[in-house]
Amino acid sequence: MSNSPANPAVADAASDASLQVRMEDEAIDSLDEEFELELDDDRLRRLLMAGDEAPDGGTTDTDRYTYFRELFRLQHELVRLQDWVVHKGLKVVVLFEGRDAAGKGGVIKRITQRLNPRVCRVVALTAPSVRERSQWYFQRYVPHLPAAGEMVLFDRSWYNRAGVERVMGFCNDDEYEEFFRTVPDFERMLVRSGILLVKYWFSITDDEQHLRFTMRIRDPLKQWKLSPMDLESRRRWEQYTKAKEVMLERTHIPEAPWWVVEAVDKKRARLNCIHHLLSQIPYEDVPHESVVLPERVHNPDYLREPVPREMYVPTVY
Repeated sequence: MSNSPANPAVADAASDASLQVRMEDEAIDSLDEEFELELDDDRLRRLLMAGDEAPDGGTTDTDRYTYFRELFRLQHELVRLQDWVVHKGLKVVVLFEGRDAAGKGGVIKRITQRLNPRVCRVVALTAPSVRERSQWYFQRYVPHLPAAGEMVLFDRSWYNRAGVERVMGFCNDDEYEEFFRTVPDFERMLVRSGILLVKYWFSITDDEQHLRFTMRIRDPLKQWKLSPMDLESRRRWEQYTKAKEVMLERTHIPEAPWWVVEAVDKKRARLNCIHHLLSQIPYEDVPHESVVLPERVHNPDYLREPVPREMYVPTVY
C-alpha cells in the first residue's frame, strides 16, 4: 500500500511538489513585473492589436499572454477614466486594505503605472507621530483627500484602527468603539461632499501568506518589504481574522460598501480589481484637440556652449 494517497511519504512529496510549483509561479510573477515596466509603446501596441490566438508554449505561457493583453487593455481604459475624472472634475478615493503580502501594492502599481501622477496619486502614511496621536483620529487623512479632477489611492487607510491598531494594542477599547461609531458618518459625509469612495479588501489564505513571506525572506530584492510588524502579524493570523470580520460587518454601508478581492492568484486579482474599479465610475471618451508639433525656432547667432567632460556620468555600460 506504499502508493496509497494516505501514505505520509507520498503526501509529503505531493505537498513539496505543490509548494515548488507555487514558488516558481511567484518567481515568474516577479520577472513579469519587470517585463511590464520594460514594454515599450510599440511592443505594447502590437500586443494589443494581435489576434485572439495566444502563442504556443503551454498553459503557463498562454495564461501569461492573456494576463498581459488584459492588463494593457484595462490600463488603456484607466487612461480614459483619468481623462474623464479631469474633464468632469470628479473626486475619487479608493481604499486598499488586506493582510500583509495580500497584493495591495501590486494592484496599486498597475493602476498608477500609466497614469499622470498629478491626477492619480498614492497615499501610504507611516505610523502616526506623537502629535498626530493626540488629534482627531481622521485628521491626518483629511489633507490627502482629492480636489476636483483627482484620484487618491490609499495604501492602507483609516481602517488601520480596526486592524493593526486593534490587534497590536495600539488603541484602547474606547478608541476602538469610537472608531466604529464615527467611521460610517465620516464616510457618508465624504460621499455627500461629492467624493466617490470605493473600498477593497484583498483576501488571501493562511498558506498563501506563509508562502509569500517565505519568498520575501529568500529574495534579497524584497526583504525590505518585511518589517517586524509584518512578522508579528503572521503570528497573530487568527486575531487579524477576527478583527477583519468585525470591521467588514460594522462598516459595510450602502453609501460605501466593501468589495472583497480574492487575491491568492495575484494576476487574476489585479485584473479583477481594475475591471471592477472601472465599472464603479461611469466614464466616456473626452474629446481632445489634435496635437501639432510646432516648428523649432532657429536663430543664426545661437551657439551651443560645450559641457565640461568631467560633468558627464561615466559611460560604464
